Amino acid sequence: MLKLTKQKLDKLRNNFGGQKIAVIGDMMLDCYFRGDVKRVSPEAPVPVVEVENEFFRFGGAANVALNILKLGGVPIPIGVIGNDNDGRIFTSLLNEADMIFDGIIEDTSRPTTAKTRVIAGNQHVVRIDKESKENISHETEKKLLEYLSSNIHHLQGIILQDYNKGVLTRTFIKNIIELASKKNVLVTVDPKFNNFFEYKNVTVFKPNKKEAEDILGMKIKSNEHITKAGRTILERSNALNVLLTLGAEGIAVFEKDKTEKRMETKARKVADVSGAGDTVISTLTMALAAGGDIIEASYLANYAAGIVCEEVGIVPIEIEKLFDAVEKDNK
Repeated sequence: MLKLTKQKLDKLRNNFGGQKIAVIGDMMLDCYFRGDVKRVSPEAPVPVVEVENEFFRFGGAANVALNILKLGGVPIPIGVIGNDNDGRIFTSLLNEADMIFDGIIEDTSRPTTAKTRVIAGNQHVVRIDKESKENISHETEKKLLEYLSSNIHHLQGIILQDYNKGVLTRTFIKNIIELASKKNVLVTVDPKFNNFFEYKNVTVFKPNKKEAEDILGMKIKSNEHITKAGRTILERSNALNVLLTLGAEGIAVFEKDKTEKRMETKARKVADVSGAGDTVISTLTMALAAGGDIIEASYLANYAAGIVCEEVGIVPIEIEKLFDAVEKDNK
């Protein structure tokens, strides 16, 4: 089992500070309405939720950017919002977080991707999604790529965070990876089904178990299946590394011409897995940018996921909480 020395941990912790990481992908707004149900509607046999409070959070790629911020980095979110009230709320959250958001393009032809959850007591009653899954226009894609091109010399890493909402088109993916390769900037990917194998030649490719099953048309039920899936994805993506997240079974790390590494989950008691993937890709990228190798970065990412899974709701990882917990466990 991997153990990091205090000297190595201290070096990584110090190097986390100020790492500039672009997060490119589907920006989302998470909206929450909380209240109680005391009666059934006379209009239809549905509960009436009397809203007591409402609040808004970053979702999708924006949550990844928030994780980077909480880890001491400087996130550069690059994506699209609409000219609507959700877009204005999203911009206000960026302002409150003091994030750079010149890379957020307003597209009047699309709504801001928003997911509204109605919660009564502890019961999730309904979720309402407002989104477009159409690819962004060539004009919008060009604006995003130009912004990345003009800022890439400041970056230590790029995260491609895909939720199949149309921002990461095939041509955009190809152009981002080619640009990053020319400038020697590391690229990590959290893929989805539609463009899964368009992400070629990246630093780390990070699918989860279900995504791997869906794209390969197989069920992953054994250690042999995990190995087969990881090696197949590594070969077909031509990535330097593949990190396959396995939920309660932890993670598996695959490198070219090296032995596969497995790490058990660090969650002591899983309360909520929401947002764990965002935490993994954020911590992984920060650790690589800070000088960690793939095994050290995967170890920290696995640890970070275990911590956030013990919290209810989508909670970003905090740098002090992560390193203090790892240091304590390594003694």
